[in-house]
Amino acid sequence: QVLLEESGGGLVQSGESLRLSCTASGSIFSIEAWGWYRQTPGKGRELVAGITRLGNANYTESVKGRFTISRDTAKNTVYLQMDALKPEDTAVYYCSAVGRLRDDRRYFSEWGHGTLVTVSS
Repeated sequence: QVLLEESGGGLVQSGESLRLSCTASGSIFSIEAWGWYRQTPGKGRELVAGITRLGNANYTESVKGRFTISRDTAKNTVYLQMDALKPEDTAVYYCSAVGRLRDDRRYFSEWGHGTLVTVSS
């Protein structure tokens, strides 16, 4: 079993920064890709940023130039540095991971429970 735990959410003012972290634990052989998603009430979950095992990153248009995704392979941890935050960034942020289990190399896909980011104007 693989568990993802996010941290780093909170309340900030417009223009400020936050860094989210997400650590995967369990019987992990490799993590092939990480993703950060966000969701607001009444809307679906939106992919904010993703990064592959090789370090290739992609971002949704609205966060390009403000958010940076990175990962620490040795720590099975992914980060989302969020700068110049705007009120419209307010959401619950979820991390996801796709990878292989150590025992039998089967693929897994897991989500964290989410962390709330609130940006006041």
